[in-house]
This record gives sequence, C-alpha cells and structure tokens, in this order.
Amino acid sequence: MLARTPDPLDVMVGAKIRIFRAHRGMSQTDLARKIGVAFQQVQKYEKGTNRIGASRLSRIAAVLGISVGELFETQEDTAPDAKSPFRLLSGRDELRVLTAYSRIADPRLRRAIAELVESAADQPAPTPKRRRKA
Repeated sequence: MLARTPDPLDVMVGAKIRIFRAHRGMSQTDLARKIGVAFQQVQKYEKGTNRIGASRLSRIAAVLGISVGELFETQEDTAPDAKSPFRLLSGRDELRVLTAYSRIADPRLRRAIAELVESAADQPAPTPKRRRKA
C-alpha cells in the first residue's frame, strides 16, 4: 500500500492553523477541545495529513477568531498593515532572525532568546533628544 502524499493546499492550511493557534497562545489540546476532536486530530490537520471538512474548518476559524478565507490567503493577499502573523515574515530582517533562531538546537537558549526579544519589545520607544542651540 502506497503512503498518500499530503496535498500542498492541505499542508498550507494546516500550517496556517498552527501559526494562528500559536499566535494566540493556544495549545493543540485547547483547540481540539473547542472543536470537539482529539488533539492527535489537530496534529494531523496541522501537518496536512488529514483533510478538514468545511464545517470543522469553519469552527476552527471561529475559535481562532479569523475568517476561513484567512487560512487560504497568500502573502500577496495580505496587506502590509494587517495583523496577520504572516506579515512578520515579509521583512528581510525578520526572516533573517527567524532563520537564525531556527538553527539554535538548545531549547533553553531558544526560550531565553524569545523572552529577551519579548522583553525588549515591551519597552517604550526612546524619545529623541533635542539638541540645544548654541
């Protein structure tokens, strides 16, 4: 018996579900409970190995607070000022940081870096100093 290769669209939708879920700080178990499936099923949805029916896709989108259409949007469809986590991947520096971060093998170091960046992001922007005229 041949293993079925996931359809690229199913993989894309699953990846977006995973990103939106993580962006909201929700675990696979939380999402599974809210849509009435086992967390293993959510894992399969996110990997694209199991297809998602229309009614369940609608429930997932509602739980994540997004429209079903957002799960199918491409980078070109997303406005630069949209609050989509995919916007974060559009900048060159953002992609460099994410790529470098993904190469860090030590989970404690990865967590420390994430906490450092979150802490830095929560700091107020410095106010520019005015120069005095002589």
